[in-house]
Amino acid sequence: MTEPYAVPDMDDLLAQVRKQTEEVQRIQRTVEAMEVKAASRQNEVTVTLRGDGRFTSVDIDQRAIREYDARTLSEIVLEAVNAGLQKLAEASSAKFAPVIEASRSQL
Repeated sequence: MTEPYAVPDMDDLLAQVRKQTEEVQRIQRTVEAMEVKAASRQNEVTVTLRGDGRFTSVDIDQRAIREYDARTLSEIVLEAVNAGLQKLAEASSAKFAPVIEASRSQL
């Protein structure tokens, strides 16, 4: 039976914090190096963004440029951009999930 008012070993706690910090930093570097591609529903616009949230390309199908007015085309671009941001958020969450679960199990 563990002592309810036992003082945890501070060296062990600090070691755990350092280990988790290093793991978070490693995952952060992995996320920043990721590249995510996403597209509008009908693939008229395709975007590429890095894990740090910076877009590296926006490709617009020539057919879409001829077919749509500026307002509709801007909505399609926004759709692709938002899909890219959503995909990046999901990929980032998946990378961090093991660390989050590990920290919850230690509580």
